[in-house]
Amino acid sequence: MAVDRDFEPSKIGGRLREERERRGISLRELARRVGVSPSLVSQIELDRVNPSVSTLWTIVTELGMTMSDVFGEAAPEPTQVQPSRGDDGLVARPDTRRVINLASGVRWERLTPHSDPDVEFLYVVYPVGAESSPEDALVTHGGREYGYVTSGTLGVRVGFDEHELGPGASIVFDSTSPHRLWAIGDEPVHAIWVVIGRAGDPRTV
Repeated sequence: MAVDRDFEPSKIGGRLREERERRGISLRELARRVGVSPSLVSQIELDRVNPSVSTLWTIVTELGMTMSDVFGEAAPEPTQVQPSRGDDGLVARPDTRRVINLASGVRWERLTPHSDPDVEFLYVVYPVGAESSPEDALVTHGGREYGYVTSGTLGVRVGFDEHELGPGASIVFDSTSPHRLWAIGDEPVHAIWVVIGRAGDPRTV
């Protein structure tokens, strides 16, 4: 049986704080660049608050990181389910793959067993009413996104265009275009998401 990790703290704050300090950016300065309060950045770094999708993306971009950096490579907690013999580090199973829990219950699970600087391969869940960002605060970053909805209905805005994706629908767009995702209706959205070329963002250096 898969382990329910929906409410576990993501413990990503330490990696964000370490990179911020390595780059010599003060907490107050990072907050100014991101457009949030210093206290919120502090709480995120202390893992007391799960950031929203848009806030995490903005912090990661400002720090020149990739999402692979944020997921990290710390060994997962042991579970009753053991990897099959012969996996040779090639398989990411539900009980062991890396998870980031975000505000509003949004969850990202990394589908690669190890960090990959060239691609972010994710299983994403948007609960009823969840959104990646407010309507007036769309997100931009480097790379190109590919999404496939497996259940629920996902709203996607890219620039001035809005799309409604039901089960089986897919989308591709340039991540440098302002975009926003949100769950539509009374059913959570489950989707597979891929971001390619994010490391090519000039800020991720």
